[in-house]
Amino acid sequence: MSFKNKTAIITGATRGIGKAMALRLAADGANIVVASKSVTENPKLGGTIYSAAEEIEAAGGKALAVQCDIRFEDQVQNVIDKAIETFGGIDILINNASAINLTTTENTEPKRYDLMHDINVRGTFFVTKACVPHLKKAENPHILTLSPPINLDPKWFENHVAYTITKYSMSMMTLGWAKEFKKDRIAANALWPRTTIDTAAVRNLLGGEVLANMSRTTDILSDSAYYILSKPSGECTGNLFIDEQVLAKEGITDLSKYSVVPGAQLYSDLFV
Repeated sequence: MSFKNKTAIITGATRGIGKAMALRLAADGANIVVASKSVTENPKLGGTIYSAAEEIEAAGGKALAVQCDIRFEDQVQNVIDKAIETFGGIDILINNASAINLTTTENTEPKRYDLMHDINVRGTFFVTKACVPHLKKAENPHILTLSPPINLDPKWFENHVAYTITKYSMSMMTLGWAKEFKKDRIAANALWPRTTIDTAAVRNLLGGEVLANMSRTTDILSDSAYYILSKPSGECTGNLFIDEQVLAKEGITDLSKYSVVPGAQLYSDLFV
């Protein structure tokens, strides 16, 4: 299917994975609502909602930049209202915004714990809730959430239990929404990378340039999202996808072009 004139709301679309997905859909002529916090540029992160909107329009889409902290329902509703006013409907929601803090229980501060739960769990839930009435009216409605398969191996809990439970909550919501909205033909799927992805979070919080050079580019997730969102919503739902699996089903098995450093050993992401 074509995404021309389809409208996608993407949280955290200022940079990284969210922006890559926005640009991929924009190349097909999609309308992109950039729902993110950044209106002034942070030198460590780069980009604002306005610079992302410019890139989206240069890629061939239409863009609407709306400042939004998804912890606050009034800001979320403002995004929805402006999207409807500008584009007339909502076809796709990509829940990309997320907070990460890989700390043990003893080293997790209450404000960090609350931030992860407020964004990853509460924010994702209420953005989705706000979009559902409009998704019900769409021709091929999709919810895509950036969260992992649920792997109960204790090693994914022992060193960062607070973060893990928020990401698994996002995946559990995805499974619940797939069942809840099946009658409305609203697809709900999750997507996660098998390897680390070269983003500001990887460079600034996890492993710097060394880990970035063992990672793949954001293009592998934007391509995977493109294929998922292209599927009939009534048939493709309730999946916790890994990017490699999505591409393999499309006959794409040579993934060398996605490596930041060609031929480098790749570092596996969390939860896989």
